[in-house]
Amino acid sequence: MKRTFRFASAGGLLALAVSLALQPQTSQAREAQAILKETCMGCHTPEGENAFSRISHQRKTPEGWLMSIARMQTMHQLKISDEDRRTLVKYLADNQGLAPSETDGVRYALERRLNTVEQFDDQTKQMCGRCHSGARVALQRRPAQEWEHLVNFHLGQWPSLEYQALSRDRDWFDLARKEMVPLLAKRYPLDSKAWADWQKSMPKAQALVGDWTFSGHLPGKGELNGVMKVTAAEGDHFTLSVDGQYADGSPFKGQGTAILYSGYEWRGNVDIDGVKMRQVFAANGAQLKGRMFETAHDERGLDFIAARHDHPQLLAVQPGYLKAGSETEVSLIGSGLNGTPSFGKGVEVVKVLEQSPQRVRVLLKAAADAPAGLREVTVGALKGQQLAVYRDIAEVKVVPAFSVARIGDNGGSTPKVQGRFDAEAWGRSADGKAYRIGVFPAQWKVEPFDDRAREDEDVKFAGSMQADAGVFTPGDAGPNPERKMSTNNAGNLKVIAAVDDAGKAHTGEGHLIVTVQRWNNPPIP
Repeated sequence: MKRTFRFASAGGLLALAVSLALQPQTSQAREAQAILKETCMGCHTPEGENAFSRISHQRKTPEGWLMSIARMQTMHQLKISDEDRRTLVKYLADNQGLAPSETDGVRYALERRLNTVEQFDDQTKQMCGRCHSGARVALQRRPAQEWEHLVNFHLGQWPSLEYQALSRDRDWFDLARKEMVPLLAKRYPLDSKAWADWQKSMPKAQALVGDWTFSGHLPGKGELNGVMKVTAAEGDHFTLSVDGQYADGSPFKGQGTAILYSGYEWRGNVDIDGVKMRQVFAANGAQLKGRMFETAHDERGLDFIAARHDHPQLLAVQPGYLKAGSETEVSLIGSGLNGTPSFGKGVEVVKVLEQSPQRVRVLLKAAADAPAGLREVTVGALKGQQLAVYRDIAEVKVVPAFSVARIGDNGGSTPKVQGRFDAEAWGRSADGKAYRIGVFPAQWKVEPFDDRAREDEDVKFAGSMQADAGVFTPGDAGPNPERKMSTNNAGNLKVIAAVDDAGKAHTGEGHLIVTVQRWNNPPIP
């Protein structure tokens, strides 16, 4: 039985009343309905009370709805103010969004983790993933008829599609209609128990107000922690204050605002030490988890996890490793940290240097004969984090193993996109099993990836690697008369990390493609 979403139907408003204060939501609902009727009804026909063709048969993330409206503006000359667009995105994401479980495994696209190597079946990769990410497909829900409309839209909007790579060797349109439409309708249906259940239990935005301890890691800089204060503003909006520091003592402080969509999709804009950054988090009870990245450079981002102060939780061990026979300072980050910390067999707490509900700093010593492997860390009744004790490094991995950087600037409007890397050490336990030790300081360099890269002198022209930080800055955009045939500064490079462990050198390799500018940069790639 086909189901349509009805804007401001009794059931819809009742579900939203669980997550939002009644008056702001009622006002927003009336305003959104007026915008839909006045702005969208010229093309989208009514289908009963407050329902419209196409619009009422889709569910998307906030970014997905923003892209849909932007497409109407660019392709169909839709006239809409920024304020009305924000109102529609908020209303549609709240009423026709995705449940938390429906974004599992593909949040990397929302969080702008653009060096992720996707894992989809071959058919999806070839039919959909050759032009955009598979995640863009997985982050929306439609019935079969609407998936077929999307296929028709693709061919109508881009008629040369059937002649492009991975299309000309097959009947793309026939395969899309007869195989992909049923597959997508089954895999990503409009109706789902997860969304129905989430609408009934969607938490109030007020539940996120308070103080949060956070932990993070920024490639090229290191670990950080601090406190983020969240204050309620009108509706589902918040004001933020961030007070933190990196492991080297440098500050991580700033102010900003945020908004909550669909009861869990946190989107923030903050100014950290003079740099504008965005927050894309998923709220899960008393935990926020996701990524922060620079507004102008999404490659410059950090992993982020936070726990509300009234919900005891152990978030991180910084650093998360200790060499057998040595001493080091370790910080435990979390909320409600109370009790004696324990680090497992062979690890002694020599001294507690600092203790508060948000941070416990200790001096640890590992016995010379401490067995290599992972130990569970506890503070009182709290657990969930590990400490790696190692005797020797067995392997160094460059993370990400495959990365893309992009030339830019040189008088143009498109900035350079850096490559940013970590050196991840791995060990082997007594039973021979590999385990992750953690991120180590390293010395970095690039080399030609193959003979062609060597012949073309890619190392000379493609950019430069910051030796002590693992940050690669690509070359300028545009033709380079110093290169063969005056080509641009693209390149194919090996990224090499050298880790020193007590005088013993360990190296790891990654692959970096330096390519041209990213002209099309949508919210979901």
